[in-house]
Amino acid sequence: MRNVRRLFLRCLRLGHRRKFTYLNSLTDYLRYGRLCLKSLTYNSFTNSDVVIESMFEPIYWLVDHVTRWFGVVFVALVILLTSSIVLIVYICVLPLILQTYSTAWICWHLAYGHWNLILIVFHYYKAITTPPGYPPQVQKNIPSVSVCRKCIAPKPARTHHCSICNRCILKMDHHCPWLNNCVGHYNHRYFFSFCLFMTLGCIYCSISSRVMFREAYSAIETYSLSPPPTFSFRERAFHKCIIYLWVLCSSVAVALGALTLWHAMLITRGETSIERHINKKERKRLQTKGKIFLNPYSYGRFSNWRLFFGVETQWQWITRVILPSSHPAYGDGLTWSAPHWIPIKQTSVLAI
Repeated sequence: MRNVRRLFLRCLRLGHRRKFTYLNSLTDYLRYGRLCLKSLTYNSFTNSDVVIESMFEPIYWLVDHVTRWFGVVFVALVILLTSSIVLIVYICVLPLILQTYSTAWICWHLAYGHWNLILIVFHYYKAITTPPGYPPQVQKNIPSVSVCRKCIAPKPARTHHCSICNRCILKMDHHCPWLNNCVGHYNHRYFFSFCLFMTLGCIYCSISSRVMFREAYSAIETYSLSPPPTFSFRERAFHKCIIYLWVLCSSVAVALGALTLWHAMLITRGETSIERHINKKERKRLQTKGKIFLNPYSYGRFSNWRLFFGVETQWQWITRVILPSSHPAYGDGLTWSAPHWIPIKQTSVLAI
């Protein structure tokens, strides 16, 4: 009986040992799997921003594909709205100007209005038809600073990959759906000039039609009176067209004016929209180390504007900025050395 009891206790101990052995083995396997998963996904640059961007990656993919297909719709919308405003000005506003204004004011309106319209049409056409610039695919000795992970090709300085165009863009600023084109090295000037002159044109239309807008708005408020006023169909259409013109031009002037001021600030600093965010992070990183970041592509405020518009002489401010000009941007977009007509020398990237 005693021997049977000892044998029974020994079996219980062996069972407990085997149970703990299996549990320890399972725990080891779980730890090993967790270690393998961490080793495969570990990245020293991973932070909350990277995690958030990874979570929003499906949304980015959807936006890229929707923007690619709707670019043509946006271009047609710009042409349609601009054409409608021009028609209203010619049919409704211009006849009143010819009847009520003096000869000097009529000449000024005709000269300024048509000059502004020509510049808007010219720069918009050039912005949507001019390629922004792409790194050459055949040439091997390209001065590059990195390799594009999507194109698997050398990427020169200031070049970034556009997920909508699915190509690398020289001096990429952004992809503009209203142009159905990327804004890059060769069409950046056309894009900014279009924004500038479109803003000026909208401001001009809003100011010129402000008196007619107040009269048309007062007339529309009387439509609901009893008995109703005796306005003809043509007069009612005139009132609604003036309201449409003033509201649309004022809204575009505010929205596009803010965008134009933002890009003017970037041009003054010698940056693009993408470089603005990159330089901001780099400036903060170097500030923690007691260093100062200097933009290597900035040559001074006035010189940055000269380089942007390609103005070498004083006369070219008229022929290349105030008048339509299709001269190409300075340089090839691959190297960024200061031109001979820029007096300020290029600064170093870092300064202690």
